[in-house]
Amino acid sequence: MIIAVGNIKGGVGKTMTAINLTIFRASAGRDVLLVDGDEQGSASLFTELRADQLGSTGYTAVALHGGALRTQVRQLAPKYDDIIIDVGGRDTGSLRAALTVASVLLIPVQPRSFDIWAVHQVSELVAEAREINPDLRAVAFLNAADATGRDNIDAREALADLAGIQCADIMVVRRKSFANAVAQGRGVIEFQPRDGKAIEELVTLAALAFS
Repeated sequence: MIIAVGNIKGGVGKTMTAINLTIFRASAGRDVLLVDGDEQGSASLFTELRADQLGSTGYTAVALHGGALRTQVRQLAPKYDDIIIDVGGRDTGSLRAALTVASVLLIPVQPRSFDIWAVHQVSELVAEAREINPDLRAVAFLNAADATGRDNIDAREALADLAGIQCADIMVVRRKSFANAVAQGRGVIEFQPRDGKAIEELVTLAALAFS
């Protein structure tokens, strides 16, 4: 499967999501390609750190942008079990290209007004992409969410009204273990001390994405 993790708004945790899904799938024996389609290159920097810290990554990583992302992903797809694309941060050619080849678009959304407004623009990009990729499935989920509170409920209600985008009934809570794991070149499933709740949220998200 080809999973794009994207949003036109930065700071929503798309790279964190992409690398954790990559490591999770690779740990299950899948041959995974991580595509860094974000010009900031955060996924590539993480992969370099992981290689330095652990000696190997467990997955293959490549940076692709613009039209090359679409062309190369199509060519590489038969060689891998899963391809995960980290893309966006703004409306770019790379994001638009990813939407034409992805099976699923995961849209991390923080429960904040600016984040909700940005997803309205993503829904327009999804509608355009479906003219080329009619089977594209777009799923928004709350990421770096509050552990409790009305903001989560309000955000879900707002996302549920978006045309063409599924609002997932799951959320990934803002937890230190995600950031601490990344700082060590690891995914949250590898981090010690083990954060069972964070792992459970990741497993649930992966099941949603790859179902």
